[in-house]
Amino acid sequence: MKRRRVAVTISIPPEIAEDYAKIAQKEAKNKSQLFRDMFLSYKARALEQDFFDLQREGAKFAKKKGIFTEKDVERIVFEDR
Repeated sequence: MKRRRVAVTISIPPEIAEDYAKIAQKEAKNKSQLFRDMFLSYKARALEQDFFDLQREGAKFAKKKGIFTEKDVERIVFEDR
């Protein structure tokens, strides 16, 4: 049977550990749930940043190819049809 949880040990300074415990209590979550929520939030921001980086690179490529508007995109899409 596949394990549903894996224990992870981390080391943090005491003042961060105190803040972490206070936040967990304030949010009415145990420390594991708080960590999962924090990780998922971090992961979502990282994926969003990856998207913006890719979008920025795509815009540079489009600019080099002379693609500036949606009409330019439509022209390219439909010119070989």
